[in-house]
Amino acid sequence: MCLQTNSLAPALKVQDWVRGQTLANFQPGKVYIVEFWATWCGPCSSTMPDLMQLQDKYRDSGVEVVAVAADEEAATADEAQAYLDAWLTEKFPKLNFRVGLDCTGEMNKLWMEASFSSGIPSSFVVDRDSHIAFIGHPTELDDVLPKVLDGSWRSSDQAKAADRKRIAEGREEVFLSKIAAAVKMEDWKTALSVVEEGIALMPDSIQLRMAHAHTLLHKMRDMQTGLPVLRQLVRDAIDKNAEDWLLGAMYQLFNPACDYTDFPSVERLAMGKELSEHILALTGLEDNAKASYYRLVAPYYYESGDKARAEELLELALKLVDRLPAPDNIKQRWLEDLLQSLANYRGQKVCYGVLCAVPKDRATPKAT
Repeated sequence: MCLQTNSLAPALKVQDWVRGQTLANFQPGKVYIVEFWATWCGPCSSTMPDLMQLQDKYRDSGVEVVAVAADEEAATADEAQAYLDAWLTEKFPKLNFRVGLDCTGEMNKLWMEASFSSGIPSSFVVDRDSHIAFIGHPTELDDVLPKVLDGSWRSSDQAKAADRKRIAEGREEVFLSKIAAAVKMEDWKTALSVVEEGIALMPDSIQLRMAHAHTLLHKMRDMQTGLPVLRQLVRDAIDKNAEDWLLGAMYQLFNPACDYTDFPSVERLAMGKELSEHILALTGLEDNAKASYYRLVAPYYYESGDKARAEELLELALKLVDRLPAPDNIKQRWLEDLLQSLANYRGQKVCYGVLCAVPKDRATPKAT
């Protein structure tokens, strides 16, 4: 059963309370922030001062913060407790809320796994009636907590929509993790089974739909089953007209890391043509979206024989990326990748500003 908004809060199965008094049960009339974190988690450490401020700000409103360290890395529970105690003493000597330690896995099972929460820090707000009011990232608490306290959050459309999105993303992450484990073992039948199970539950997951086509076509080399799956992915991407779907479908057709030897070339290029024409007809796009589209449409034109159009699209992408307000390291990697593809297409050294690239064997752009 999925733990979500309005669910009764699970039990507090904490082994030891490293800071604060023991809390055996949630007390009616109080609001609790149950925070899952770990000492090795940088973002978790960054949120601790914010949680301290929230505790001070809302203490008189009956709010109590309860931090749960359920992912400490130590050989034994005693070692974990000793390290956690020393860490808190050094980093947060004036900590103003409870901290519990659990090395049994029970808290993760009852709270994190049950709610499809895959990463830390994760916050759970337990309302005055001991029911879950919110599950999400601690950075959202500033906005959500006042609404929980005035009773307007749990029944709001915003809360319901956020919960649906969170559960969908969490379920998807579970399936993707299972697929990754099967892929690591090169167990393609298990990977396919997990993909198909996931799609049955989440037909609108582009990640699972891409994994479906990729597993069939590139891992199992099952063209008879895989090509109809890919055709449907292309049709759905065009119908949805969503960036992640269009880019995902295009990438399945022109992934530089994949071998398309067995693919019927005419059909592959026909799907590429349909997608490319649809993409290039889109209007009102942001520069980063245009650049992403151009770099994945370019290989279609290159492989279909229109080398000039492929080069033109890469040149346009270079100019778009150059003016993006992105961090320099990210922008440079993107520019280098586009420039490498352009050099491959032209078969000669090309430069853009201070960056230069010489041709390499593969002549299709990598995905962002």
